[in-house]
Amino acid sequence: MQDGAPVRGVHLVGSIALASPRRVFEEAGALFGERLKRVPDGEPGGRNLWISWQYPLLRANPFLKVDESADLNPASGFRRLTLVDDVPASGIAFGELGYAREARASYIDFRRARDAGQLPPGCRFQVCLPTPLACLFPFISRDALPAVEPAYQKAMLGELQVLFEEIPHRDLALQWDVCVEMVLWDGRSSIYVPPWPGAVEKHILSRMATVCASIPTGVDLGFHLCYGDWEARHFIEPVDMGKMVEVANGLKAVVPHPIAYVHMPVPIARSDDEYFKPLAGLALDRRTEIYLGLIHLQDGVPGARRRMEAAQKYVKHFGLATECGLGRCKTPDVVSCILQLHAEVCASG
Repeated sequence: MQDGAPVRGVHLVGSIALASPRRVFEEAGALFGERLKRVPDGEPGGRNLWISWQYPLLRANPFLKVDESADLNPASGFRRLTLVDDVPASGIAFGELGYAREARASYIDFRRARDAGQLPPGCRFQVCLPTPLACLFPFISRDALPAVEPAYQKAMLGELQVLFEEIPHRDLALQWDVCVEMVLWDGRSSIYVPPWPGAVEKHILSRMATVCASIPTGVDLGFHLCYGDWEARHFIEPVDMGKMVEVANGLKAVVPHPIAYVHMPVPIARSDDEYFKPLAGLALDRRTEIYLGLIHLQDGVPGARRRMEAAQKYVKHFGLATECGLGRCKTPDVVSCILQLHAEVCASG
């Protein structure tokens, strides 16, 4: 599938609990150099807990109210929202969601860091976005979701347009965080139950095709296939990489824009052939980079090497990453140790 030189890059999934975007760019650039093709801003502030910062925005919407009949969502810790009385679906609207505004500010720091030589010349600014469904599924009552999702999706597409207008396409990498969809596709979660009738795969892929339809030529497009990261654990553990391969191949089939990369997690306990064997079924373009989230601080370089050796039996070339973002790490020192571990694994071969 992937001929030529191995992809020996490092991929930073999104959130990085350092003090600021400037610190992220400085530390990542110093450690990884040319191995770093794209770099996120670390998702500081409210974004550090992924979609949680969208709940106040949803709660402030005049068309939504707390669903008093709903229990606290065990995955988010919030009470779900529903429609206020007598609101027609056509009347629901959202203003800006904040993602483009945050990205514009961080892009200034990115440019300064790259111009100062702290980042490699060809490095792109990586903007990581949750899918519209991911932002709504934990927060909106099931009955209200069909009415709210189209309006929120429209607002997210508006965020994309601002990104495409404000950030040069040659500098931009857009990453969709595919978490809720990944767990729904897997089908084994007792909490994440599909909100639609019929084939889950069709619903998911049609939504992904819609949010990818307007991406201009020149923008890198990537996907983080995620099994969740709540209290440092997946929502469910993948049986193997089979479902991730299914999603990746499905995205290739419906997304017209070239896929620059796909990221897939690898649990710390899995260095067995059975976990990685489905990678042989990937049907992506040769230029699509694969990043495996096999870096774990608990077992360091030896553990990463075991997982790499197992993976190489089924996919020749891949880059290195953690399973998910580093926003929930307790201290910046822990983050720095994990980043250093990436560099050590790269140096080990």
